[in-house]
Amino acid sequence: MAVLSGLLLFLSFPKFGSGILAWVALIPLLYALKDTRPAEGFKIGFLTGFVAHVGILYWITYVVVQYGNLPIYMGILAMLFLAAYMSLCMACFAMGVAYFRPKGVFLFLSAPLLWTVLEFARSHFLTGFPWENLAYSQYLYGKIIQLTDITGIYGITFAIVLINTVLFDLLLRKSRKRYLLTEAVAACVVISAIYGYGHYRTADVRESLSKAPGLDVSLIQGNIDQNTKWNPQYQKETLEIYRSLTLAAAPAAGGLIIWPETAAPFYFQRPDPLQAAVMDVARTSGGALLFGSPSYAEDEGHINYMNSAFLLRPDGTLSGRYDKVHLVPYGEYVPLRRFFPFIGKLVAGVGDFKAGKGFYPLTINMRRLGVLICYEAIFPEGAREYKQKGAEILVNITNDAWFGRTSAPYQHLSMTVFRAIETRLYLVRAANTGISSIIDPTGEILSRTGIFKRTFLKGEVKIIDEKTFYAAYGDLFVYLCGISLLIIFIISTRKRRNRNVGRNS
Repeated sequence: MAVLSGLLLFLSFPKFGSGILAWVALIPLLYALKDTRPAEGFKIGFLTGFVAHVGILYWITYVVVQYGNLPIYMGILAMLFLAAYMSLCMACFAMGVAYFRPKGVFLFLSAPLLWTVLEFARSHFLTGFPWENLAYSQYLYGKIIQLTDITGIYGITFAIVLINTVLFDLLLRKSRKRYLLTEAVAACVVISAIYGYGHYRTADVRESLSKAPGLDVSLIQGNIDQNTKWNPQYQKETLEIYRSLTLAAAPAAGGLIIWPETAAPFYFQRPDPLQAAVMDVARTSGGALLFGSPSYAEDEGHINYMNSAFLLRPDGTLSGRYDKVHLVPYGEYVPLRRFFPFIGKLVAGVGDFKAGKGFYPLTINMRRLGVLICYEAIFPEGAREYKQKGAEILVNITNDAWFGRTSAPYQHLSMTVFRAIETRLYLVRAANTGISSIIDPTGEILSRTGIFKRTFLKGEVKIIDEKTFYAAYGDLFVYLCGISLLIIFIISTRKRRNRNVGRNS
């Protein structure tokens, strides 16, 4: 049963599965946890999590073998180690379920609270790695995920676990009829409220969009081979590819052209013919140009390198630069190097990067852009901060060539969708090898490219100023879940203590 739950969770995510499975995926695990003690529950939950995350994260092996030059067995071990770490959250969840159940705590209360709090903790511990949290499985179901603008992704997570527990109790039929009826009614109310809010909010946002001013955008997908990207002999060829695609897809005057992360595989800030060539593209196309390029700065005789995005005006002059804040561990920097000096980076790059100073919008033609580089788009915090600082469009530039034709590019896109809903902003995404896309403020993917295709996307984004509870107050829902869980724990502990006192007397 534990393995079956793991498989169902894996198959809830792209590219192999369907999000519908997430609503029943935990039922076998809950069955396996019947009449178990917490220590045994921990093992059962770990097995479920391990099976699920091996399926979800198998692409790690491809990345570190193909680009980190590790032998295949080391690549597999690296993936298994990460899957094991991610499984600790599921193990603690199962242990908590086994702990609360004998104490008379309703499963449909304890399980959603436990999962939500633990998933939030995993998403932030040691810089966090919220890759394919449970809610992300629902990225295609627009009416369900609109709640995200109030609770963040964790409200959706809570609802999924709640429905799993209710269905489990109804299937098992061991509880009293009154209790089962209460559960069923509560579940119906929750789902009806979520769907009703989704229907209302979608219509409301689209009404605002129909009256909003627009901005033409062109997303350029160069499809540059990762193995040759940093070779100086191919730099001019790379620029020519982007130039020809840009001129073919040039937006109307005053529009925005977006190239992917490190599309300019050299130091753009250094005056030379390559810099001049990029500036000439902006002047020739007549649009503002946003693109990725590494950068550097000298600090007390030491050179710091950054993963950056540059924004050029239509006349080719520099409007601003954003330096990536949330770096990829072992891809862009080596954490704990002082304690483990033998650990090297698993992915080739330009040396250890330094994190940027913050999420500051870039401005062009009086429009403020919130730039998220690569996997910064899987974290809600950056998009929220941009919203608070007045960003009107979110731009995600990324290079998913590392992932090959695995499920990772599809998973990466599925998480990005939620940043648009949380902030009620258009999100445009330019990826070197795909998937490039235009996502509206309801989370609908309006257009997208395939992977490993040299192409472009053209479209219009609308500028609206929709306030959201989540952008203003963040993860308040999770904190309320944490307080509720603590109260349940205290009450259940006191009841147990009182029963023990009664027996002893």
